[in-house]
Amino acid sequence: MKIILMRRPLVAAIAACVLGSVSLPALSADDAMMKRMEMLEQELNALKAQMQKQETAIAAAPSAKADVKVKGGGSLTFGGYLKADYRSVDGDLAYQDYWRGNNPGVADSDHQTQINIKESRLNAKYEKGDVTAYVEIDFYGGDGNEIVSNSTNPRLRHAFIKTGNWMVGQYWTTFTPLKAFPDALDFGGPIVGEVFVRQPQIRYSTGNWNFALENPETYGGTHAANGNGGGTNSTDGSESTVDFVATYNFKGDWGSVQVGALARKVDQGDEDETALAFNVGGRINVGEADDIRFQVNVGESGRYVGAGMYKDIVVDPDDGQTKVEETTAYTLAYRHVWNSDWRSTAYYGAAESDVLDQDHSHWGLNLIRQLRPGLSVGAEVGNFSIDDKNSTDEDSDYFQVSLKYDL
Repeated sequence: MKIILMRRPLVAAIAACVLGSVSLPALSADDAMMKRMEMLEQELNALKAQMQKQETAIAAAPSAKADVKVKGGGSLTFGGYLKADYRSVDGDLAYQDYWRGNNPGVADSDHQTQINIKESRLNAKYEKGDVTAYVEIDFYGGDGNEIVSNSTNPRLRHAFIKTGNWMVGQYWTTFTPLKAFPDALDFGGPIVGEVFVRQPQIRYSTGNWNFALENPETYGGTHAANGNGGGTNSTDGSESTVDFVATYNFKGDWGSVQVGALARKVDQGDEDETALAFNVGGRINVGEADDIRFQVNVGESGRYVGAGMYKDIVVDPDDGQTKVEETTAYTLAYRHVWNSDWRSTAYYGAAESDVLDQDHSHWGLNLIRQLRPGLSVGAEVGNFSIDDKNSTDEDSDYFQVSLKYDL
């Protein structure tokens, strides 16, 4: 029979001291006892130091994701996060779970409060060799029944296959400067001034360059559409030419900045024009942990800005002519890290249209505490404002508290 004494360092240390005491000559009981106590104390101090190092490493490590080995090789990784939002909106504009950039209409009451978990998301990534397959959903697919079950429908966010330099499937449009998104509690932050489109595409990347052919869609004109990021798969059946996007990324210790160009056919009825838009955006590091995030979008961006905030084709109220809309949109955010537990972001975004003379803006300020790895809680205050031509100024303040846990 084997007796294993070395399973735990503390047990081993105590056992070593006890066994050592058996062989010590009995010349001086007091001296032997003192030596054994000193040895035990040294062992305990060493064990404490080792345990402290392990605890520090565990606390500093990012939240782990489940990595499942798959038959036939490769690995399957599950991730995402759970997020609960308490949101209170007070003002002229109707309540929304997050400000999308569109005009939500006049509020039925001055004040509305809701609690939801719709931003929570789940994803899975399969990797084998140089092939990656990725899919992700959240729960903004449909409003739930608040009377009984509060059920919400899953919504496809991303689904793509990547191999080598190629990516095929649905993802953020290549026109999006992803590094520019601020650390906001309101989902997406100042979407009003952001390129905010996810769509099917064929993308080729080489070095710092990205080129993509993306799904075409003409929003506006005689075809009605849901301008809040939802709606049917297509609002117009006349598109025949895919959208083309090219971007270049500048990277360094200072941060990352992307410049991009968008070219597409705005095709509907008698309108058949080439629309062009340009943007620049990214993240600039400030000091040891702070950063500035920004983006500027100009040209005929249309549906690409503000989650369908502005239409591609509009009717000019001054002359009744159908025209391609032009927009100018921008965001600016500063993220400050107070210490290892606390951080804050102040952000502002705005967009203006040329033909319809619309002006929307959104600002926010938050304070977030990292309770432990993967778990954070925060509060955010802000305002969403609409100032469209031939309409009164309308705005709403909001207060939001969010609890988030990364899976």
